[in-house]
Amino acid sequence: MGKLTTIKVRAAKPGVSADGKPTKAVYQDGEGLFLLVKPSGARFWMLRVQVNGKRRDIGLGAVAVETVGGGAFGDHDPVADTSLMLRSSLTLAEARKKAVALRELAKAGANPVAERDRERRVIPTFAEAVTATHEALSAGKWAERTAKAFLASLIEHANPKLGAMRVDAIGGSDIVLALAPIWNDKPVMARKVRARIVQVLAFAKARGWRADALPDAREMRSGLSSQTRGKNFAAMPFAVVPDFVAEQLSKERGASRMALLFAILTAARSGEVRNATWAQIDFEARTWTRSAADMKMGVPHVVTLNDAAIAILERTAPEGQRTGLIFPGAKEGRPLSDMSLTKIMRLAGRAETVHGFRSAFRDWAAEKMPTIPAMVAEMALAHSVGTATEKAYLRSDLRDMRRALMDAWGRFAAPSLSPGGNNVIEMEPKAAVVAA
Repeated sequence: MGKLTTIKVRAAKPGVSADGKPTKAVYQDGEGLFLLVKPSGARFWMLRVQVNGKRRDIGLGAVAVETVGGGAFGDHDPVADTSLMLRSSLTLAEARKKAVALRELAKAGANPVAERDRERRVIPTFAEAVTATHEALSAGKWAERTAKAFLASLIEHANPKLGAMRVDAIGGSDIVLALAPIWNDKPVMARKVRARIVQVLAFAKARGWRADALPDAREMRSGLSSQTRGKNFAAMPFAVVPDFVAEQLSKERGASRMALLFAILTAARSGEVRNATWAQIDFEARTWTRSAADMKMGVPHVVTLNDAAIAILERTAPEGQRTGLIFPGAKEGRPLSDMSLTKIMRLAGRAETVHGFRSAFRDWAAEKMPTIPAMVAEMALAHSVGTATEKAYLRSDLRDMRRALMDAWGRFAAPSLSPGGNNVIEMEPKAAVVAA
């Protein structure tokens, strides 16, 4: 039985200091429930509990004025239908009931403050949480390209099924239903979308919008069919690369073909080459510098340019016309499409991918350059290398070793464009590159 009564609560007054000024007064009811009366006379309920061994004082709300009879709403009081956790003012009986509920939650290991606020908090829909996650994580953390891909994939593949659902109500079965249409038709994208959905839910949990644990990966896999095992990018055997390059050098010098040759000679990704600009090239230092926003890994990278790559650049545009994109597409100011380099491969009767030339370079480095550490080849490919500890101590980008490796690759892949090379192939006279 509590120490307070309705009459005592109504009559409770502030305390008085030694100099006669009003002070806060505290009245104990029992079981951790207290009535606080501020110097102004305002009265509030407070619950004192132990949470993880620490004392917590939790505000429950103001003291409600108790009325006799039906009150202002007659026989039906809409406040009575409102959850105790949502009420901002409580009678003595209601304060005791709310205190019991929160105290039991604290004993069970739950966070009573979070539970108190859970119903009051506005829970966003998944679509709203996607936007919030994108805005928060793209501000300084993601490259622009990564942020765009994150948002576009979820809008297209997740929002149709999950967008209208509250973010705290989404479970593994809901994610399975969202992924089912693309799970086998677009397996790579489906796995990315799954990871991004979980990332949104993790963000929601961190913001307090979601109390449940994140959906279990095994649970989601059990609800989806097995995907066809992914295959590596089809790569041209490195021994065939010099003949392929020589063949391409003998053909019309269009932007797509020159971009493909530059990609081969720098072992760069297709997108990095297609978006390369003349401002990134330093002919004197013989480097191609890409910012974090240009890179898949979101880390700045410098490519050392061998003689063959420099030769391709010099033949791509006269010195006075080297502005904007190095390999422009048909539309002014726009880069080549992602299929433009692949088209050159198909015209040559080759089934390999453009990305596969990176694998050819890596195989060549492993077999023909055994004195060069594997880490150097990985760094040349702009791959992340080493453990966190190794990265902390590795202050150098091993540029001298990378230059030696890339110079050797240029002499191997395009001897006709490299001093001391053989199998000389005459290129067409200098002229501006035309789109192909």
